[in-house]
Amino acid sequence: MAVLSKIRQRSALLIAGIGIALLAFIIGDVVRGTGAGAPPRNVGKVNGQEINTREFSQRVAQLEQQQQITNSQAIEAIWNEQVNTILLNDEIEKLGLRIGKEQLVNVAKSHPLFANNPDFFNEVGQFNTQKFNEFIMSFKNQGPAVWEQWLGFEKELEKFGLQQMYFSLIQGGLYTTTADAEAMYQAENAKVSFEYVTVPYSTVNNEEATVSDTEILDYMKKHENRFKSEPTRVVEYAFISSLPSQKDKDAVKEVIEGFLQPSVQYNAETNKNDTIAGFKTVKNVASFVMANSDLPLDTVYYAKKDLPLEYREELFNLQPNTVFGPYILDDYYYITRLLDKKAGASVDAAHILIGYAGAQGTNATRTKEEAKAKAQEILAKVQADSNSFASVALLESEDPGSKNKGGKYEGISKGQMVKGFEDFIFGNPTGKIGIAETEFGFHVIQVLDKQEGVKLASIARKIEVSDATADALYTQATTLEQAATAGDFIEKAKELKLNTQKDITIHPFQDALPGIGQQRAVGTWAFNKNTKEGDVKRFDNADGHIIAKVKTINNTGLAAVSETREYIEPIIMNEKKAEIIKKKMTGNTLAEVSKNTNATIATASDLTIQSPLLPMIGYEPRVVGTAFGTEVNKDSKLIEGTKGVYMIKTTSVANAPEIKLDVYKTKIEAAQRNQVQTRTMKVLKDRAKIEDNRIAVYQ
Repeated sequence: MAVLSKIRQRSALLIAGIGIALLAFIIGDVVRGTGAGAPPRNVGKVNGQEINTREFSQRVAQLEQQQQITNSQAIEAIWNEQVNTILLNDEIEKLGLRIGKEQLVNVAKSHPLFANNPDFFNEVGQFNTQKFNEFIMSFKNQGPAVWEQWLGFEKELEKFGLQQMYFSLIQGGLYTTTADAEAMYQAENAKVSFEYVTVPYSTVNNEEATVSDTEILDYMKKHENRFKSEPTRVVEYAFISSLPSQKDKDAVKEVIEGFLQPSVQYNAETNKNDTIAGFKTVKNVASFVMANSDLPLDTVYYAKKDLPLEYREELFNLQPNTVFGPYILDDYYYITRLLDKKAGASVDAAHILIGYAGAQGTNATRTKEEAKAKAQEILAKVQADSNSFASVALLESEDPGSKNKGGKYEGISKGQMVKGFEDFIFGNPTGKIGIAETEFGFHVIQVLDKQEGVKLASIARKIEVSDATADALYTQATTLEQAATAGDFIEKAKELKLNTQKDITIHPFQDALPGIGQQRAVGTWAFNKNTKEGDVKRFDNADGHIIAKVKTINNTGLAAVSETREYIEPIIMNEKKAEIIKKKMTGNTLAEVSKNTNATIATASDLTIQSPLLPMIGYEPRVVGTAFGTEVNKDSKLIEGTKGVYMIKTTSVANAPEIKLDVYKTKIEAAQRNQVQTRTMKVLKDRAKIEDNRIAVYQ
């Protein structure tokens, strides 16, 4: 019953987690625009089936709230889940798959929320059907509203089960032939040796084999399936960060320094001027800090290790009522005065918590007497061998916050822990081991160390951008905006030492931009239907000013050239270089080619298809494959490899010895089964007619 009680306590949280976990396929972000007109009534269609805008938005809002994720992440998550659900439901309906109520338990056994949850295990770690049924009944006993929640989840559980059944049918239909197993076995174990001559691509200058954008685009069109893409935009931008100037910093420093000296203030009650002591000598430090600091007074005693690293020595070694500063820490100017220093102000301690029924924050079922007896048993054990404390804590402690750290808490100041625990660690010397009782149970405690602590009072003033600096930054931003409209502005921005990015490809649902982080507004504008190539816009926000320009609009369904150039350019360039090299590699034999190119004849021994690595060169599968297919002692034709152009002469081929291929069949089938879900969804999506209206809806 203890397990059931524990489950009931967190049932609402579990249901929320269950619903979210069923979002099986998560991708990218989303765009909002500013276009006029009513949005479409659907965010898209999958094989003619509409995804309703209102229902979609409701689910997005729910997920965004439950998962604490961005709006764009939630939109993409729901979109992908909806598309996959529609595609899978079509397949499930065609096959007539069904799950009865009595089968839900079997579905739950494989669901991650249940299958990996020890609350549903029996004593030997197996799924316990009775506990699962009790779990379901606990919802019914909590009233109609909670029961309806569970029934709603049962539908999701059924959907999960049907999808798993569908994928299982595909997995069950997989079969590895003897020929497949033989091919894998030979690829791993058959060996070839050969002589070769090569002229590397690096011997040809890149300028002799330049690759144009058109050639890259043509390559993508020939391999369309590999380069499918949602719409993209290529943008460039400069970022003017809103940071205080040196004048702003000096102004704050001057104010801070002023607090060190006495000041004269008019007293309306006495009709006289009063001299107010400076921070160095003022008696009522708390009132002085409250009146002059942007941050409140901190009365905690800090150990040396807990002070800011940059000023640790200076602050810890202050004499009482002396002042250090001004100094900058984070975005503030500080002056700091030492109020007090005392021994044992901070404690490192370890504990082993033993809870009992009714104690706070525990699900333990033992009685208070049983908990005390167990704590005393553990105390005797660790007193006999204090070095065992950490390992015993790992095994016995019921405090999840410390058990994996050997029960250890470091840098404990007064007021951080419950009274009984605190009284023990501050009232006993280092090395003491004993028992303390709190509302959480019995604690077996070891005092590990005590450190001297300092109590500091600081006046802090935030260093902020002044109006004058803000005006100067705004003027700079508008000047750059005009330059961007007139032509290239990136070079001008670089001269001003600004953060610039050029030829950045962004996608419709992209929040973050390289170099400046989360800036969704830029992507929203770039994908707005009214934004055209060459358009420029300035974005003003708390972080600064962004001047962005759209260079290229790509709605072709293929990836942007700028995005694929890094991958495609070397391929096309090597093809061009290969043609140049082939003209130099004249001759019908290895010896003739070697002589005409001044290239040494090298040897490669015992290479396999599975590992086609040439010594000192690297991965060359085409060369090794050709060697297996070339008659022994015969010269090959010229081969365009990965690193250069080759001619080879096969010297020996050793087929792998015959064996039983059952192991290879199992290996292939296991690999194929692991890929079923991913590959199936790719095929279904490639075959489907998917209409995506999200950009129009969320402008």
